[in-house]
Amino acid sequence: MNIVIIGGTGLIGTKLARRLRDLGHDVLAAAPSTGVNTITGEGLADALVGAQVIVDVANSPSFADKDVLAFFETSGRNLLAAESAAGVKHHVALSVVGADRLPDSGYMRAKAAQEALIRASGVPYTIVRATQFFEFLGAIAESAASGEEIRLPTAEMQPIAADDVAAALADVVDEAPSNGAIEIAGPEDIPMDEAARRFLASRGDTRKVVADPEARYYGARPNNGELRPIGAPRLGQTSLTQWLNHAAVATA
Repeated sequence: MNIVIIGGTGLIGTKLARRLRDLGHDVLAAAPSTGVNTITGEGLADALVGAQVIVDVANSPSFADKDVLAFFETSGRNLLAAESAAGVKHHVALSVVGADRLPDSGYMRAKAAQEALIRASGVPYTIVRATQFFEFLGAIAESAASGEEIRLPTAEMQPIAADDVAAALADVVDEAPSNGAIEIAGPEDIPMDEAARRFLASRGDTRKVVADPEARYYGARPNNGELRPIGAPRLGQTSLTQWLNHAAVATA
């Protein structure tokens, strides 16, 4: 199968490309660095020639509210129009659990807008909503840091390893379009403050993580299960402890 990964040189894209190639697929890892730009349209039409499946895992370089909305709307419109013209059979997009339930977050509003474009495009699709990645726990902590203190919500989350995200996306590529959304998550519920505390401790970071139900997460106050999947998600296999242990070995 001919597959194009938009954002194919990033964290998820690199892992997904490797996995799909190992499964025997022909994969193009598309990104501005490889001559394919979904914002300007440069190289996009040529990249999609003969493609059967497009997997969009691209992310905005800026999380500022206006910037992230402009990125996902512009990229989404350009990509979906090019797919329609090329006759692409399946558009797979990586989104976020809670995108439609945390409108106070500019990032979540932008992902919800991206999802709306996909649903209205007429291109057969599957939206894969993932919980937060273990690999971003450091960034979450830094976003809430003030001196030697990090103040984070106590909201339950079900973080997932990037490798498990790539595995789930590879499964979806081989399935028929659902024309709906599925959710993927890690195997365990963890309060956000506890996940960050364990991450920092594994790296010898002695800053104090304060549990604060009123603290915000990228502009939103998630205390009603918004960061956890609804229903029966597809679960990854890697726990936070396993991931932290593997990361410690890799950096030793």
